Amino acid sequence: MALMPVADALKAVLDGASALPEETVALDDAFHRTLAQDLAALRTQPPADMSAMDGYAVRVADASLNARLKIIGEVAAGKPFDATVNTGEAVRIFTGGVIPKGADTVVIQEDTTREGDIVVVTEAAQPSRHIRRAGIDFREGDILIRKGTPLTDRHLGLAASANHPHLPVHRRPKVAILATGDELVMPGTTPAHGQIVYSNGYALRPLIRSAGADVIDLGIAADTVEATTAAIRKARDLDADVLVTTGGASVGEHDLVKRAFESEGTQMSFWRIAMRPGKPMMSGRLGPMRVLGLPGNPVSSYVCGFLFLVPLIRALSGAASVDHRHESAILDRDLPTNDLRQDYQRARLDVGPDGVLRAMPVNHQDSSLVANLASAGALIVRPPHAPAAAKGSAVSILRLPV
Repeated sequence: MALMPVADALKAVLDGASALPEETVALDDAFHRTLAQDLAALRTQPPADMSAMDGYAVRVADASLNARLKIIGEVAAGKPFDATVNTGEAVRIFTGGVIPKGADTVVIQEDTTREGDIVVVTEAAQPSRHIRRAGIDFREGDILIRKGTPLTDRHLGLAASANHPHLPVHRRPKVAILATGDELVMPGTTPAHGQIVYSNGYALRPLIRSAGADVIDLGIAADTVEATTAAIRKARDLDADVLVTTGGASVGEHDLVKRAFESEGTQMSFWRIAMRPGKPMMSGRLGPMRVLGLPGNPVSSYVCGFLFLVPLIRALSGAASVDHRHESAILDRDLPTNDLRQDYQRARLDVGPDGVLRAMPVNHQDSSLVANLASAGALIVRPPHAPAAAKGSAVSILRLPV
């Protein structure tokens, strides 16, 4: 079977992936959720002309240098002054106070002196100074946040200011993770000869959560078709939207995941990709549940999860944009000609004295080296058959999550 190009594999993974149903959640629960409808302001902000500084609300025509104005009242935030400011008058005002009728500027307190109920202007006023006009931030009915936006902390602050206590968002995808392999033991265990400590799930689970999904941990299945099949059925019973397996996706006699998927009726869309790391990856559909079989090597597992699972989660979450953003960096070391597989080389990032982003490939790119993965800040993307790249040339990178 020919290896599938990366772009075709991603297209297959995302094929038919649409936003999950809408639900309404409290504002505090909407962080990192995806907005399901355009969000319009329910109020105008600020709702009236307000002072941006502590000082005196006056008529600009009266507030010339050395003018003496009679103080007729006071405005604090939330406590408007109902009378009108007439010729020769001033109102003491504090930041956030509503500009009283008749006043058209604010003289800050540093530009005045006070003598009892008289304020003396020591710096001539300018028209409309230090006034926040009604609606300068937004007006009732303005669309503030567009459908498909992943909600940040700033978005939630904006929604609260617009008087929304709840937000319409898409349901979080439920992603089940299943590890396979008799050789795996949990962290904190003393491995026997031939055993290895399981780490893939500890990298994938936070990656999945940060992408906006909930995680169902199915643990580690023994290397039998029966154990793997039982875990697949459990994922279906738990209504997982996506089942991710790690390990057992290669061609060895003990790599049973593909057989278990097919025995349950999974329609496989591909198996093996023209990429490094991560060639032995598979994808398919089991009824409404999508399945991704990631390699067992920790680096391959994580890179495939980053490249394929994260965009799938974004699509199911209703995000307007699901693709990773490519950036350009300057290569800090020569790279040889690439072969037929698209290469994702782990690299450290640094900003040089010239302010230019630089990418240094780690020394060893083996897909089992988790220390090198942990120290990397990006993946250098090298297309199939890319020519040799000299130090100082531009390369395309994908930043890894922080």
